[in-house]
Amino acid sequence: MGINSESDIAANLQIGPTDQGMVRIYVEAEGVDLPLDFDPDEATEIAEELMAAVEVARAAGGGSGGSPQGGGAKRGGKARR
Repeated sequence: MGINSESDIAANLQIGPTDQGMVRIYVEAEGVDLPLDFDPDEATEIAEELMAAVEVARAAGGGSGGSPQGGGAKRGGKARR
């Protein structure tokens, strides 16, 4: 599967700080609990890559331009792998 292949896998995504000074991206799906920890510099790089992808997606006509939620936000949806 590539970045442009759709999937019917549903997953929850949580993002927030840990008590160890890391930023955790936590993915939960059926049979999967995946905590991914990043130091703040790595998390900043990931955030910059996400924002660059957002701009490309918007230019391609995707999304509605909704506002982002703050840290520790929990999101659910279909994984697009």
